[in-house]
Order: sequence, then C-alpha cells, then structure tokens
Amino acid sequence: MLRIVSLIASASEIVHALGLTPYQVGRSHECDYPPEILPLPICTKPSFPISGNSAEIDRLVKERIASALSVYEVFEDVLDTLQPTHIVTQTQCRVCAVSLEDVERALARSLTSRPKLVPLEPNSLEDIWSDIRRVADACGVAATGEEMVFGYQDRMRQISAEARRAPAKPRVACIEWHEPLMAAGNWVPELVEMAGAENLFGQSGLHSPWMTWDELIASDPDVIITMPCGFDLHRTSAEMYWLTDNPSWSKLRAVQQGEVYVTDGNQYMNRPGPRVVESLQILAEILHPDQFHPKLKNLGWQQWN
Repeated sequence: MLRIVSLIASASEIVHALGLTPYQVGRSHECDYPPEILPLPICTKPSFPISGNSAEIDRLVKERIASALSVYEVFEDVLDTLQPTHIVTQTQCRVCAVSLEDVERALARSLTSRPKLVPLEPNSLEDIWSDIRRVADACGVAATGEEMVFGYQDRMRQISAEARRAPAKPRVACIEWHEPLMAAGNWVPELVEMAGAENLFGQSGLHSPWMTWDELIASDPDVIITMPCGFDLHRTSAEMYWLTDNPSWSKLRAVQQGEVYVTDGNQYMNRPGPRVVESLQILAEILHPDQFHPKLKNLGWQQWN
C-alpha cells in the first residue's frame, strides 16, 4: 500500500489532485493545503527563525548557504517511524523547500523502509506538468496525471485567450522579494505573457533574479504586482514599507495611477502545482478588470492603496 510523504507544499497539492491524499502519511512544515493534511506528522523545520522581516530572512538564508549548511532540517526519526513508500521532494531551489540533498542525507543515515524518492524540478510551466506526471507515474496513476494536465492546460488556454483580447497590453513588474529587491522568474514570466501583458523583469524557466531600484525606476512599469515567496496577503501587505518608504516609490507611474497590487505568493504565484491555474486567473483579474470578474480578490490578491 502507498505511504506518501510530501516535503513540498506544491507536491501535497499534486498528491491531493491525484486523489492520493488518503495515502499521504507525512508532510513538511510548509504543507498547508488541503486542510485535511494538517493533522499529519511534520517531518521538517526551518533551521533558522522565519518570523523576521524580509531583510533579516534574506540575510539568514544567505549565511546558511554560504556556510554550505541546509536551510531546512529533516526529522529522520519521524520519517523512519512513518515507513514511507514514496517521498516527494525537489531539486529546484534550496531556499523554497526541502531539497533532494537533505532527504538523501536522512535516507542514508536512518530510513529502513527504502522509499522511492520522487524529485521535482519546476523551473517552467512545462516542468510543472512534467512533475505532475512524474508523481502520478511513481504512484501508479499515470492516466489520472495525464487527464489532470490536459484539464489544467485547457483552462489556462481559455483564460489566456480572453486576456489577449484586451485592447491594452500593460507593462508589468512582478516583485518576488521586497528587501533586497528580487523579480519573479521561473513560470511567472510565462503567466504574465499568457495574461496578455509584457513582463519587464525575470525570464521564463530561469531562477528569480535580483533587481535594483534604478532598474525599476528606469522601466517605470504600468503595473506593479508583489508576490513575496512564502508570504500570504497579510504578511505581504505588512512588508510593503520596504517599497513605499523608498523616496523613488511615489515617482513610479504604477504608484501614481493606483496600479499596485499585492498577491498571496505562498498559496498561488510561487507554488508550482495545480493552483498555477488560479495564479493565471489572478493576473488576468488584476490586468484586465473589465473582462474578468474578480472572484479571487481578497483571497489571492488585493489592490494596494
């Protein structure tokens, strides 16, 4: 019988979408959806406090990585007790979730169940579809995975077709971290283009790049959308002072025209799983309000004022 441990929030959502949540026996400290997995044993924790502000978190992460230390800890004893048949982790980003390296260390030391590792690497939309298929195939439900991917792609094509009918194509700056400034990369530039807009920073399929205030000012975007990785709407709003306190903030066209938005980067924009469809919907609602009913407003996004 399957006994799945997911060490990535997006993987727990993939497992759920595949109808395999009844077989999930453990989760990471970041896996928070669907609600029914919350009582499951937690198998990881961050190796430093994550309650600090954007600048403090950035400093602590950089210190750990510079020292060749893991950003997360894996509870080997918990994993061994759970006797998993499958462990889903990632190779994409050491900062965003527990890495393959972390899990391999835990397996080498103590796990007796010899689980199958399912490593995911979502750098682009196509990678997200491949990861869904990879989990489905590893768990014996390959046909379900193919059906899921087809359905998600079809929904996104419909959203994109409607968005591209809009008369305007706004120039958009997506900000993934407030201090220091980081632009959104990976699949987000693809989503912006699908939403009928021009993405100004970050490249599809590549990691999120650092950016400067001079670059932001020079680009003078029509729309600014913030989506800090790991932050919900409340925390993103609470950290907007990193942007609004900058003397150049008020000079930006998007600020002057009220085209600044905060999004739930944790649940949507930076989570490479089934809700990438909702992430596209959020962008379409923000960028083309005359064409899209704001059904995800206050859930996944808000206008900043």
